[in-house]
Amino acid sequence: MTNPAMPPCEISWFSALCDDDYEFLGVPDPMLKSSWEHCRDIVMQAEAGGFDNILLPSGYELGIDTTAFAAAIAPMLKRMRLLMAVRIGEMWPPQLARQIATIDRLLGGRLTVNIISSDMPGEKQASAPRYARTVEAMSILKTMLNGQPLDHQGEFWKLKLDPPRVTTLSGKAPLLYFGGLSEDAREAAAKGCDVFLMWPDKKETITDIIADMTSRAAKHGRTLKFGYRAHMIVRDTEAEARAAADRLLCKLDAATGDAIRAKSLDSTSAGVQAQTALREAAADDGYAEANLWTGVGRARSGCGAAIVGNPDQVLAKLNDYRAMGIEAFILSGYPHAAEADLFARHVLPSIEHGPLV
Repeated sequence: MTNPAMPPCEISWFSALCDDDYEFLGVPDPMLKSSWEHCRDIVMQAEAGGFDNILLPSGYELGIDTTAFAAAIAPMLKRMRLLMAVRIGEMWPPQLARQIATIDRLLGGRLTVNIISSDMPGEKQASAPRYARTVEAMSILKTMLNGQPLDHQGEFWKLKLDPPRVTTLSGKAPLLYFGGLSEDAREAAAKGCDVFLMWPDKKETITDIIADMTSRAAKHGRTLKFGYRAHMIVRDTEAEARAAADRLLCKLDAATGDAIRAKSLDSTSAGVQAQTALREAAADDGYAEANLWTGVGRARSGCGAAIVGNPDQVLAKLNDYRAMGIEAFILSGYPHAAEADLFARHVLPSIEHGPLV
């Protein structure tokens, strides 16, 4: 049942471009490896299921290229948005602005962008300058994608450019989604992004983060929207959902899980460390609080917890987050296409949802 007291939220799914799809966590399956065909099928499943958007993640060492994939899939979609992840350390901002504008037009004006404050491939930069560079990049992108002349004299780029001939279909910069928990990341988000993304945590922690980021953005004369990234395991009954969670880990050994987490480029970030702390503080069954299961984090870096339960429990959990101020959800599950179908059938019809504006 919809809740008229809360505004609609954006419900997005996740396409596993970075070698992150399994039936059993830690056990590679040739049928689920990142490929054009497999990741395309996840995106098309999400559009058929009624999702508003889908995250196309990006990893320099893992999987397939996000920008090329986004350009290829865009003309195939009738209504769903794409949330294209871009790694700022690998991009020249004017070129990236042109790519974003072009893909937005291929998609009919429905592109959104997930900014990742990455290093240059093969290099390691300290946190403060890396995030400062990201703030500059977000400013350059917004100026160019709003069709304005650029006169940027920053620490990392010095650029003077006429307004681009081709911008987005709307003529405005797309929403920029961004996440990070370190002091540098929070300040970068407060200065430049539109949607601040969080990974799973206890409700009181999420409340504190929203309050902190709202205050930080206000100091820069800005407001933020808030998003929440989590895995999903929804079944007809809570017992079946918990059994599905247990099954997901039944072939994982600790050494394999450690190796998977260590392989990620963000394995030492503040956000990943927070996910580790959440998992280590959870009960013996892996639950950090009601219906929030941290077992997923044993075999992946990054978002390390799942909402587990029957449709009513999952809906109630999402509505709790909405009441706290979350306006966008980026969800996923294993295998991604199958869990997208389960969520679309069991939970999505009960949530009033639509693209963020």
